Amino acid sequence: MVQTIRIEAEARERAGKGAARATRKTGRVPAVIYGAKQEASLISLDPRDVMKEMHKGGWQSHLYEVAVAGGATVRCLMREVQFHPVKDSPLHVDFQRLAPGQLIRVKVPVVFLNESTSPGVKEGGTVNSVRRDLEVWSDPDAVPEHFEVDLAEAKIGDTLRWSNVIDHKGTKPVITGRDFVVATIAPPKVEEEVVVQAAPTPAPAKGKAAGKKK
Repeated sequence: MVQTIRIEAEARERAGKGAARATRKTGRVPAVIYGAKQEASLISLDPRDVMKEMHKGGWQSHLYEVAVAGGATVRCLMREVQFHPVKDSPLHVDFQRLAPGQLIRVKVPVVFLNESTSPGVKEGGTVNSVRRDLEVWSDPDAVPEHFEVDLAEAKIGDTLRWSNVIDHKGTKPVITGRDFVVATIAPPKVEEEVVVQAAPTPAPAKGKAAGKKK
């Protein structure tokens, strides 16, 4: 089940760049909650809470319960975080509100099993991960922690696809209409021996012609 995280928020009244700047001057991060065919909710967050989620990683696959002071708790996804180009501090956060029964679009990491015993790896090949995360549609209450691909029989030149994922766990891929590539077993790199040919030795200079006899 996907991790659900509670974030405390405060409501803000005005939209626009000027209002957002005013919010930042108070030490808060402006944010918005949109979606589910409802009016957008303007809120502000503690920047420490935002950075805490950024440092965790995987925040795009977490469910958030945003508790607005004096208001309702909204179930949503964190969709985008904008940062200051120099200070690297959060400038704005976008949340997507979830409607009942709505599937969510998430990125789920891929884990490779039996990599060390793979015939291809034993022969010197390497696992070329084309997609480290797979983007899928999922029930928000059943988002997989990861997908697994077994490499126990993978040989050099083999291609592992969506169909090779052991269990799709009730999800549907965002990419449709083809069995897309997840990873390949690449052959070992062969370094070509470069032969440097020596330059030909120049012929010795011919001596001066002997002088005429007197």
